Amino acid sequence: MTDKTLKGGLRRRDFLATGAAAFALGVTGFPAVLRAQATPVKIGLIHPVSGFVAFSGNQCREGALMAIADINAAGGIKSMGGAMVEAVLADSQGKPEIGAAEVTKMAEAGIDGIVAGYASSISLATSQEAAKTNTPHVVDVGVSDKIVQRGLANTFRFGPGYGKIADFAVDNLDTINKAAGSPAKTAMIIHEESLFGTGTAGLLQKRLPEKGIEVIDVIKHANPTRDFTNIVLQIKSQKPDLIIPANYYNEYVLLARTMRQQRIEAKGIYSVLGGAASNYQFVNEFPEAADLIMDCNHWFNPKSDVALQRKAAAEAKGLIYTYEVFLAYNAVLGLVDAIERAGSTDKDAVNAALAASEMDMSYMPYGATKMVDGQNEGAQPVNTQVQNGEIEVIFPAEFASAETVFPMGG
Repeated sequence: MTDKTLKGGLRRRDFLATGAAAFALGVTGFPAVLRAQATPVKIGLIHPVSGFVAFSGNQCREGALMAIADINAAGGIKSMGGAMVEAVLADSQGKPEIGAAEVTKMAEAGIDGIVAGYASSISLATSQEAAKTNTPHVVDVGVSDKIVQRGLANTFRFGPGYGKIADFAVDNLDTINKAAGSPAKTAMIIHEESLFGTGTAGLLQKRLPEKGIEVIDVIKHANPTRDFTNIVLQIKSQKPDLIIPANYYNEYVLLARTMRQQRIEAKGIYSVLGGAASNYQFVNEFPEAADLIMDCNHWFNPKSDVALQRKAAAEAKGLIYTYEVFLAYNAVLGLVDAIERAGSTDKDAVNAALAASEMDMSYMPYGATKMVDGQNEGAQPVNTQVQNGEIEVIFPAEFASAETVFPMGG
């Protein structure tokens, strides 16, 4: 854990300097008797801000800090006398054991709750370690369903897991394919080697044949991978109708660019939790490689004013508005909402409040929030497609901003 504690996104030394200046002003320009401030609530943010998934880890951190800044600007935790929220930052370096060690340090320092840890493998480790002290732990992105299937009373997730995402992805792909006359009959799955990629690939390999789509090959690659030429040549020789990537940002971009360079022809590129397919940076930097790629992933409600305002605020800070940003933002909101309703940082009370959460998340394409064994059953993904340099929602219909283009050839 680093020794830098932030309040609303400010470095500790900056906050102390600002506070000292404000106190001096109070002595000279305002009544000498100042109202005592409530004890701050400390939330640990553990993300891989270095290592091979550092881009995503930093995106998570920024989203979480945005939420803390917004909460504090709105008056803090009102049920606790306006207590401000302070962020305690740690870098898991993309390694589960380091993430778990940071939880231990935070617990010893008296942290009030934790938001972590982007990758599923890290989230499994951090939540397990947090359970030893019953510390409330909200997972921001990690999609493995194992995270919420271990009976941990301290672990919660507001976004969907990959079981639901994979089912949603397969059902929607079937709908899209049938609407076009069922041109796609074969598929290849290209996935990264961690729990996320292997778990997603396993679910797809089981479900796709049920929809009449034969999985002719499943190829696993390492993290990181810096050359996809051999894999793309395998794709080229087997000529699948569908190419289904499940990997992190850097590998996804390189795979897509290599397929473009090798002139791979397919009826569709259909990602499931594609690390770049629903990412404005990829679309802006490599528009030709990104064009018409479909994805089943986390996304915001494009018809929600609140969602669009948060997107604009993130972009005003120079951020790319990726799912890491808004899922980490949501995780902090969910944890603080529970503390607000508990009226304290008592761990049992906060965990009970999280378990009973009915937080309004209409800024996401979700149903009503309902926690079952730590999982928000109202959460669901959407299908997106890159069209004319924009990321459009194509399914479900009530959230759609564009019609589906499939097959890719028209």
